[in-house]
Amino acid sequence: MSDVVVSFADLTKSFKGMAAPALAAVTGEIRRGYITGLVGPDGAGKTTLLRLIAGLLVPSSGRLTTLGHDPVDAAAAIHRELGYMPQKFGLYEDLSVLENLTLHADLRNVTGKERVETFARLLAFTDLQRFTGRFAGKLSGGMKQKLGLACALLGKPRLLLLDEPGVGVDPISRKELRNMVGRLVDDGIAVVWSTAYLEEAELCGTTLVLNEGQLIFSGAPEAMTAPLAGRCWHLRNPAGNKRRLLARALSHPSISDGTIQGHHLRLTFRADAAAMPPNFPPADLGAPPATEWAPVAPRFEDAFIDRMGGGPGGDSVLAHHVRAIPGDGSVVIEALQLTKKFGDFTATDAVTFHVRRGEIYGLLGPNGAGKSTTFKMMCGLLKPTAGRATVVGLDLRHSAGRARQKLGYMAQKFSLYGNLSVRSNLEFFSGIYGLTGAKRRDKTATMAEIFHLGPFLDAKTDSLSLGFKQRLALACAVMHEPDILFLDEPTSGVDPVTRREFWTHINGLVERGVTVMVTTHFMDEAEYCDRIGLVYRGKLIAEGTPDELKGLAATTDDAEPTMEDAFIALIQGEEET
Repeated sequence: MSDVVVSFADLTKSFKGMAAPALAAVTGEIRRGYITGLVGPDGAGKTTLLRLIAGLLVPSSGRLTTLGHDPVDAAAAIHRELGYMPQKFGLYEDLSVLENLTLHADLRNVTGKERVETFARLLAFTDLQRFTGRFAGKLSGGMKQKLGLACALLGKPRLLLLDEPGVGVDPISRKELRNMVGRLVDDGIAVVWSTAYLEEAELCGTTLVLNEGQLIFSGAPEAMTAPLAGRCWHLRNPAGNKRRLLARALSHPSISDGTIQGHHLRLTFRADAAAMPPNFPPADLGAPPATEWAPVAPRFEDAFIDRMGGGPGGDSVLAHHVRAIPGDGSVVIEALQLTKKFGDFTATDAVTFHVRRGEIYGLLGPNGAGKSTTFKMMCGLLKPTAGRATVVGLDLRHSAGRARQKLGYMAQKFSLYGNLSVRSNLEFFSGIYGLTGAKRRDKTATMAEIFHLGPFLDAKTDSLSLGFKQRLALACAVMHEPDILFLDEPTSGVDPVTRREFWTHINGLVERGVTVMVTTHFMDEAEYCDRIGLVYRGKLIAEGTPDELKGLAATTDDAEPTMEDAFIALIQGEEET
């Protein structure tokens, strides 16, 4: 049996009405026994390539062979040997776990004794035996992920296609999926893993990196990161405001990318920088001259951003269009013994925390931990069963309407009107927040310019790529210049460049005095938070700065855990108590 299970040469796919091909003369191969990472920004062509490989689309030109066959002419021949897990896992949410498996088994012609044995094997493999009667729509994100994988594995495929399987699920679920897929690869299955989480690409045996339909890199992840050797540095423990310092660093011509990592700034220098640390003076960035530089190993994400020409810079145009709010240090968000029950189930259990004006407070936790329920109570969208939620001194149980005028909310799932145009959504939400006449028209035009929505103003919102949907959602949440911004997984599924753009805006708004409460499954984003509350099984189990939480997870073997390491360790520690 050949190691090459998919090969393609000059593969091109064009869609009617598109100015450029979704895929343009792409050449590559997929081998068994490897995880091949399929990486690229939103709209790069990743899903198009997967659908071509699976025979769900017909190429415009070029050559493509899947499992030794033309995937269009011999669809039946590859059907049994190919597993495909689409975005959102391809599940029927009003069917149970067992009913989803049965439906997919019928489609794959897995019957009789083979079906019984296969179900038992897959339920054990995914640890879903206890949940066979639960509706898929009632599963947590991690459990949906496992069920989607089980459905894709029916029929013992030789090739497994996973389209962004980690989107919207927590670090523990992503790690469990990586371990499960790793065992499949050890058994000789070829896996293609499309991902927006670039630390996942770093763990792949080989990668294909797409941008605007073009293949810009093919090879091992370490070959992608090698050119950045000596260009990635920590600016350690800089005094003063790190957000302000990061914005200044990202505006410097020598620096292509940067993030906050706890006490430090992580900065990537351009290949043609006039000087590299330690000869680059920290004072040029506004840091005290005594601040130290320390080299760090480049990551795949650093290399990806570098290939994209660098990040979006440190200046938020959005921040220039909102009023400054005086930072008086007062408490503007407060939860006191906040509890929410749905029947016998307690989603949020006596949670207490507070957020001061001008802070970023992160609410983290696994899928199903109670984050979104807590969020909705803090926004006045759910009434607590017990306890109290206040925003700017207003009790949300009694004054939710008044409080909502002071806050902006971006929901976890895209919640705008898909059958309306982008312009209509902007105008509708500006009207809800009390903007009228010339002010409404001006704010709509300003948001369209800031978030690059101009070319899409008359397009239906459903037709936008995920990145532009998220930009539109953020624009609608901030157009009334709220004092407080609630962001429920604002960057889920979008590419790293767009994530950088979002956090440039968030940091800029906070510098203007806006208070932000955010949930995220990207642990590098959690590093931007001033403080974090970690929620598990409805309870707040830990609270502190990112470095304080990492300190709680530190051991003699791992004195400097990452935020993801800390997240996993603290949750697993709670499970063991």
